[in-house]
Amino acid sequence: MTDGPERAVTRRATQPALPAVAFVDTDRVDFVEHPPPPLTAAEGRAVDRLWAETTARNPATFDGPLVASLGLDRPAPGRVSVRWARTTYRHRALRRLRPPGEVPGSVFVTVLLPTEEGLTVGRGSPATAAPGRWTLPGGAAEPPPEGRPLDLAALRAHAVRELAEELGVHAAESELRLSALTRGARFGSLGFHFLAPPVPAGLVRRHHARLAAAESAHGIGPELDTIAFVTGPDRPETVLARCADYLPQLLDRHFTRADRGGGGAAHDRTGRTP
Repeated sequence: MTDGPERAVTRRATQPALPAVAFVDTDRVDFVEHPPPPLTAAEGRAVDRLWAETTARNPATFDGPLVASLGLDRPAPGRVSVRWARTTYRHRALRRLRPPGEVPGSVFVTVLLPTEEGLTVGRGSPATAAPGRWTLPGGAAEPPPEGRPLDLAALRAHAVRELAEELGVHAAESELRLSALTRGARFGSLGFHFLAPPVPAGLVRRHHARLAAAESAHGIGPELDTIAFVTGPDRPETVLARCADYLPQLLDRHFTRADRGGGGAAHDRTGRTP
């Protein structure tokens, strides 16, 4: 018998786990490109085999380009340097082949979209890599064209595109501010979380409904099949039960700032590593 949402929440309360992510304190983020980690011949064959199994389960899966995180350096106080490489989705299969500390992490972006009813979250549709999982709108970062830099401006532009693709909500790149930088505890994946200006909840619902109808008419279906609005500790149990690993900590941090009078406002300093 599987645990329901109520049991999942109880287990979380009685057996607290270690933090899934750490907040990285920085005033400046630099990006340094490196070659992708080499694979042994056996790893290359295993990656191809595992990718074939993935596409057999979900033919819509696309081996698209990705930014892989190779780690963080701190060349100076208040400054972080991100080592990154160009890779593709199939190389995530390395998570099944190597110890966690030897696997490149992901680089992804999210958007915190406030409304008068709370922050906007969405549930992954059956066509996504994580169906049923609640997340903020966002996605894995794609590398820039050859010869162009990866920087915060590029990640901000990607976050704007994800917001439009997943919710149908359009925002100007200049309106998004970096609210937090997180580093995953297991693979070291880096999350760049941008705060957008508030919009009415009704507008978000209408835009998402139109987007879902348009994509369904073309036989695609939306990436987020359901949206909700969460308000810190009052967020629904269903969101707590199955969500992206960063989400509980990021929501708590955002609403703690708001309770302290900061209104959840973003700034360039992105929190302290515990």
